[in-house]
Amino acid sequence: MAYGIIHFFPNGTKEQYDATLALVHPDKNSLPKGQLVHIAGPTKDGWTVSVVHDSKESWEKFKNETLMPKLTGGVKGGFSGPPQETAFEIYNFRQASGSAKSSESQREANI
Repeated sequence: MAYGIIHFFPNGTKEQYDATLALVHPDKNSLPKGQLVHIAGPTKDGWTVSVVHDSKESWEKFKNETLMPKLTGGVKGGFSGPPQETAFEIYNFRQASGSAKSSESQREANI
């Protein structure tokens, strides 16, 4: 089942996001294995990052093997602290029709 994660970084900025993303997503043309969607942007009091993984297990693998090990040492110019996290199993996942990728993503997420 697809799994959603929302990270909110109080007082976070675009520059901090860019520095952090460069470290944990070094390939700008693809997403980590199992990640279906990655969106991010400014919010009233900081910066929010939302991702969808094809399963809770793929999220935990990315978090434990990539994200946390790289963030533990600190990121020069990155976020100054851990985010507020909300995680949930996704009940409904839809994308705009007309793209082969959207159909493929829905199949991969077993939705």
